[in-house]
Amino acid sequence: METNATPETDYRPTFPSFQEIFQTNSVLAIPHSTPFFMDVTLRDGNQALRKPWNLREKEIIFQQLLKLNVQGIEVGFASAGGQDFEACSHLSQLAPDRVVISSLSRAVEEEIELSWKAIHKAARPRIHIVYPVSDFTIRNVLRISEEQVKENIMRSVSYARKLAGSRGEVQFSGEHFGDALENIEFTIEAFRSALDAGADVINLPNTVERYRPFLFVAMIRKVVESLPQGSRISVHTHNDLGMATATTVESFFAGATQLETALNGLGERAGNTNTYEVAVALHNCGVKMDLNLQAIYETSRIVARMSGVPVPEKAPLIGEDVVAHRSGIHQDGVSKTQNLKKGAYRAFEADLIGRPEGDRIAFTSQSGKSAIFEILNTAGVRVSKEEAFRLQPALKSRSEKEGGGELSLEQMVEELQRLRSIES
Repeated sequence: METNATPETDYRPTFPSFQEIFQTNSVLAIPHSTPFFMDVTLRDGNQALRKPWNLREKEIIFQQLLKLNVQGIEVGFASAGGQDFEACSHLSQLAPDRVVISSLSRAVEEEIELSWKAIHKAARPRIHIVYPVSDFTIRNVLRISEEQVKENIMRSVSYARKLAGSRGEVQFSGEHFGDALENIEFTIEAFRSALDAGADVINLPNTVERYRPFLFVAMIRKVVESLPQGSRISVHTHNDLGMATATTVESFFAGATQLETALNGLGERAGNTNTYEVAVALHNCGVKMDLNLQAIYETSRIVARMSGVPVPEKAPLIGEDVVAHRSGIHQDGVSKTQNLKKGAYRAFEADLIGRPEGDRIAFTSQSGKSAIFEILNTAGVRVSKEEAFRLQPALKSRSEKEGGGELSLEQMVEELQRLRSIES
């Protein structure tokens, strides 16, 4: 059926048209706050590497984090050893005034003191204390009472508060918060105790990802609603089941304003939440961020090389293959929307993340005439759509004879010349 509608020339998100829904449904509302990205690559990411970085390598990653414009950096675990202490101390002195610098420690006074000694020269130092809160861990690992748990939290946070004074900050993490569904009311009491003892930030980690994101996000929402208004809530999610990005993004909409993420998704086991995926997902949802998104692609390459952990070709955003289109149906949609802000099969603009290439069409046995037309004309080989249509059977046959794989430009030009020779 014919239509008088004209092709779209400038895509704009349709979120404003949902204004009434936003006002009545908090699930869809865009938070007024800007997400605070606390990067954990140099601590959680580094400790999981087969070969942890030395000081020089850590400084390279640190400088790249500054280029990304993250708001906070956890520079290490100062009490883990002399090298960690040295790195925390060195990097904290390189930090600009705008960046929060954190060191992790257990709820042990000696470790807390080492953290403070290592980072106290930073303009914005933060002591980060972690202690279990889930019923399972309290009963099977700590083997103490809930009352003793609260006492240990208050004692350690109070000590950190005394060291940090009015210049530094204290963050408390309830380890295994994701497992605390059975004792969520106690866990909230524990967080209140931490706030009463002087904690500035409460971090809710999905230390081991076991369940669906909705369950964790519902727990986040309950904590946000239960703690005093204005409490600063953070999330730190792991990717054991492959859902850390979804969990972190939805946690922001549930009230967690600090997002702990890692470059290239590095971290224990299956890794931490990937910084790039969270950032672009929030960007696509209309959330304003202070990150320099254009530094993402460069950063991913640097981190992959230095960590020895290659980027899978299908990795979202930064994988080699995520801009490639080989199916005929997809190629037709790409061709028809390539000059529009929103592409039929394009989740993001390549230049948004500093990626040098955008949509790439390749010819395989699954491809159609749109691929031929786009590939050859883009390479400066002029063909009409009619000629591309006539050329497709020959290219498809050649691809199938060679196992169905991609044909090179040279192979496609050979078949074009053969067709023209026959037709002439």
